[in-house]
Amino acid sequence: MRRFGLFFIGGMIGFVVDAGVVQGLVSFFGMDPYFGRLISFSCAATVTWLWNRHTTFADARGQHRWHIEWARWMAAMSGGALVNYGVYALAVYESSLVRAWPALGVALGSLAAAAFNYTSARRWVFGGIGNTPKK
Repeated sequence: MRRFGLFFIGGMIGFVVDAGVVQGLVSFFGMDPYFGRLISFSCAATVTWLWNRHTTFADARGQHRWHIEWARWMAAMSGGALVNYGVYALAVYESSLVRAWPALGVALGSLAAAAFNYTSARRWVFGGIGNTPKK
């Protein structure tokens, strides 16, 4: 339970970084919100990796060098990232409010990705826990 709480805190930190960076890039530098989101997501994923590496999983780190561990983290986050970015891009495309305030799109994308990652873990990683009765 402690690890789950720390992982959740890392996710919230990542959300703040993601939303803050994309909003800053769009508002202050006039960057395209689609390209800005690629930069902000990379920043957020790196921050969450650092958090989880040094807190959540500090006692369980493998023997990989930091750059290999980072690459593995980014690969593991890719499924949720695709869902996250897809929802974000659709929201930016469809809503002038989200184009002006892309942090709102980050929130929508993050919620969708969290649901996707939870469902994926429950159904595929842990073999359908809660879906079928125990034998």
